[in-house]
Amino acid sequence: MKLKTPIYIATLLTILHTSCVAQQVRVNQAFDHAIKQTKILLEEIEKNKTTAKPELVSPRTIENGKLKLVASKDWTSGFFPGVLWYLYEFSQDKGWLPEAREYSAAIEAEKNNGVTHDMGFKVYCSIGNGYRLTNDSHYRDILITAAKTLATRFNPKTGVILSWDHSRDKWVNPVIIDNMMNLELLFETTKLTGDSSLYKIAVSHANTTIKNHFRADYSSYHVIDYDPNTGVVLKKNTHQGYSHESAWARGQAWALYGYTMAYRYTKDPVYLKQAENVAKFILNHPNLPKDMVPYYDFNAPGIPNEPRDASAAAVISSALYELAQYSNEGKTYHKKAGQILQSLATKYIAPVGSAFGFILLHSTGSKPGNSEIDVPLSYADYYYLEALLRYKNSFVPGNDAHNK
Repeated sequence: MKLKTPIYIATLLTILHTSCVAQQVRVNQAFDHAIKQTKILLEEIEKNKTTAKPELVSPRTIENGKLKLVASKDWTSGFFPGVLWYLYEFSQDKGWLPEAREYSAAIEAEKNNGVTHDMGFKVYCSIGNGYRLTNDSHYRDILITAAKTLATRFNPKTGVILSWDHSRDKWVNPVIIDNMMNLELLFETTKLTGDSSLYKIAVSHANTTIKNHFRADYSSYHVIDYDPNTGVVLKKNTHQGYSHESAWARGQAWALYGYTMAYRYTKDPVYLKQAENVAKFILNHPNLPKDMVPYYDFNAPGIPNEPRDASAAAVISSALYELAQYSNEGKTYHKKAGQILQSLATKYIAPVGSAFGFILLHSTGSKPGNSEIDVPLSYADYYYLEALLRYKNSFVPGNDAHNK
């Protein structure tokens, strides 16, 4: 066999090195883009203040060619303040602090809003990040109040936290997979106060959700309806996906993130295994595109001519970075998270100056509802920046070069 020449070997190593570098997410460049876009969005919000209703405090999306702002009671209201906190965290530019505090202050009243389960999304993504980065005792008090308010929606007979009070014509006691995300507020407040009742509620909800929300392949339904008096499951639906038995992409993302986060706080191996099984479903699905950004539903009939959901991709990427720290498959999860993040950072970002200042394009809210299809969404931006920060701070199992 002919030996390879030193020149050949050097060339091969150069190619391999270049390939590896090309796969690395350029965090500084991604945040530079995000900063430019967010400054534009802040300007656009100011323009809207002269005509918008005063209760509209946070940007959600673009609707009919216009920037859509929402009130604090909207489930998405906390994401933009969270974006501002993440920009401050990355840049350490204190110029972001007044903006982050101002937009977070607009969400504070939600701490007493007991008619919704979305307390984590609204309060923890805004005030929670504020407390984590500033240790402000005022923020701590808000988190505690918000957690206690959320706990009032727990029903011991069902073992879960009630999601919606509305749509009683469709469901008696609906619980959605998204609810897993709001458990972080309960877990974190247990750490702040030592109130184990909040921890027990979160664990009960997570355990009951494992029992009733998942199919044999570890895909998740969107909505489970319970009898509030007995806890018996009445129906299993997928409200925002293609069909009741399909796998709505963002629902799978919430499940992956939710059980990874639950393992962080409890170290219960059941939660770790659940997260790993959900990850396996997502990453091995034949309908997951090569760029790793899923269609709005893994079973949508028109694939490949179905809308993508960059928000689901951002949530999945962020979750995989955390899961990589706990799992024996960590190196694989870290690599897959990076592939998703690289796609988002190169193919799904809005050109600077466009999209009213939103960061990512091509998300889908609810195709069945003909709502927010192929648009920017505030929560896509939030979890995208979180994924970037997690990548920047990540430990890669078995990869000493990255960890140095």
